[in-house]
Amino acid sequence: MQYKQINVGLIGFSVGGQVFHAPFIKCTNGLKLYKVLARKQEQKQVLKEKYPEAYPAEDVDEIIFDKDIDLIVIATSNDVHFDLAKKALLAGKHVVVEKPFTVFSYQADELIELARNKGLLLTVNHNARLLSDFLAVKEVLSSGKLGEVKNYEARFDRFRNYLRPGAWREEDLPGSGIHYDLGSHLIDQSIELFGLPNAVFADLRKQRENAQAVDDFEILLYYPSLKVSLKGQMLAKEPTPRYSVFGQLGTFIKYAGDNQEAMLRQGAFPCDKGDWGKEEEGSFGVLNYQKNGQDLKEHIASPNGAMPLFYENIKEVLWYAKPLLVQPERARDVVRILELCELSAEQKKVVSLEAELISGQ
Repeated sequence: MQYKQINVGLIGFSVGGQVFHAPFIKCTNGLKLYKVLARKQEQKQVLKEKYPEAYPAEDVDEIIFDKDIDLIVIATSNDVHFDLAKKALLAGKHVVVEKPFTVFSYQADELIELARNKGLLLTVNHNARLLSDFLAVKEVLSSGKLGEVKNYEARFDRFRNYLRPGAWREEDLPGSGIHYDLGSHLIDQSIELFGLPNAVFADLRKQRENAQAVDDFEILLYYPSLKVSLKGQMLAKEPTPRYSVFGQLGTFIKYAGDNQEAMLRQGAFPCDKGDWGKEEEGSFGVLNYQKNGQDLKEHIASPNGAMPLFYENIKEVLWYAKPLLVQPERARDVVRILELCELSAEQKKVVSLEAELISGQ
């Protein structure tokens, strides 16, 4: 059977669009990067050089109301995710939204209901599920070698002790700050591993000089017999473990090793590399545990990073009605937890997750 080519319109062609969307769309058989909103001259130049088959657009409506476009990808600042996604859905388009899904969970609920009523695909690019180091954590947990897990720590640390001029993520706006940017990845990963927590506590800070948005966060997710600690900061000059998992039988420590983003930023296409996402041996995690009274230590090779699966899954959903990898309800739950983190930080207390506001409870 011959399936119809899926024409994709990409709204947003700065780092997000250029690094995390366009290369994967180009490399997914059945998808075509058809039209791209590229307003800046340097963006137009990149589009012309790397994606000559794509039409440049100057206006959002040129993409949303193009009858030949089937799928619209929104890779813009967080504050316009909702408005653009709603407009695209109302125009009858399938939609991919960059994470975080929306700024407020009620907006996500509205989009989910709209997509459901129109029978359209709606998903969110929670691609950190497909990082090699996180896939290594999943494998170790599924092996059972740690026994019952009691503490799980994950962090995205950076070092930039100055503010970046003109960066919307560093302005005092709803949905800005690194907890919405990096914290959303860590929350999604935690739900992927352990399900929804019972309660949350958050410490959100602005640490750099003249900082307007959160640049340091610590989020605690409470489970019946497990504590999850998620952290991020902009003042980590020395590398810190990305994941630390502590169980009754042992510990697994994993430093960041996924190389997909670095390769994409260098201009690589995943379809041009046979070993895409393969970690260097020096990045392997260390599993130290007990078995039958013996102390054992293993260096755990990570599975290859698998970001290309995100758009491969979208094609399979549209062509073969396969299950969606990132359900919008999950992405909405991430936003709701982020909202409760802000409430917790403001009130300096643990906040319970209300069952009626969170799916799956």
